Amino acid sequence: MARQDAVRCVRVLLYALNVLFWLMSACILGVAAWIRDSLNAVLTLTAHTRLEEAAVLTFSPLVHPVLVLACCFLLMVAMLGVCGTLRCDLLLLSWYFGSLMLILCVELASAVWTYEQPPVQRSDMISLKFRMSNFGHHHHQWLTHTWNAFQTEFQCCGVIYFTDWLEMTEMEWPPDSCCSNQYPGCAGHAHRHDLSDLHQEGCGPKIFSFIRGSAPLQLLRFLGVAMGVAQILAMALTLTLLWALHYRHKLHTDSPLTPATHEASPPARQHSGCEMERERHGGPPLVPGS
Repeated sequence: MARQDAVRCVRVLLYALNVLFWLMSACILGVAAWIRDSLNAVLTLTAHTRLEEAAVLTFSPLVHPVLVLACCFLLMVAMLGVCGTLRCDLLLLSWYFGSLMLILCVELASAVWTYEQPPVQRSDMISLKFRMSNFGHHHHQWLTHTWNAFQTEFQCCGVIYFTDWLEMTEMEWPPDSCCSNQYPGCAGHAHRHDLSDLHQEGCGPKIFSFIRGSAPLQLLRFLGVAMGVAQILAMALTLTLLWALHYRHKLHTDSPLTPATHEASPPARQHSGCEMERERHGGPPLVPGS
């Protein structure tokens, strides 16, 4: 009875962990998609600078197709684990264990790459000013759109201060995306009457902070660590269930038959939790690999 309760407990824990895998994989994919827009903007503004190299080094493992495919693969592996646990199938559980091991290795490699500190300094922000001279040009509309979107989302203006726009371009005032309350011509009105209507912080420190460790990056790291711990626990429980099923099968196949066994009624043998489930639903007896 104690063995049956232990097997049932292991199966329930595996069910719960597989549901957790579904939820955490969906969260990682959602955060990766959320961070991708901001990352594309940062890569556009920092093109051909050391900041771009640092951003690629920091975020590529998190939004790389390999990690996205690993999360999608984990969704299917969790279904495999549920089926293997439900049927107590040795083959399915073995494939489940091997798949978790493979995904864990990919996540560990990604974690080691991500935690490497990018070689970037605050002085590298000055190089962003040279990208501002192309703002508003017909052949650089994508850069203009990126500057406006980034300044609006992060509530910043220029690189160090809003005067960078007057220094690096021929504009008489900053873009309207620098305004706290945006409307056509708001930047000109603010520049002539009230400078407090413009964002006072530059975008350079925002980009620097984003590369060094933004909130989405920390969230992805937390989810990655939590998923790794859950996968290790699931692998340990899978090995425990595999050992219990293998031991039960070996105990039944190695038991000698004596003459008295044929004359008397066969003794009642212990049933594992999986066999009891099958007999309760009228299913066939459990055999290895079924």
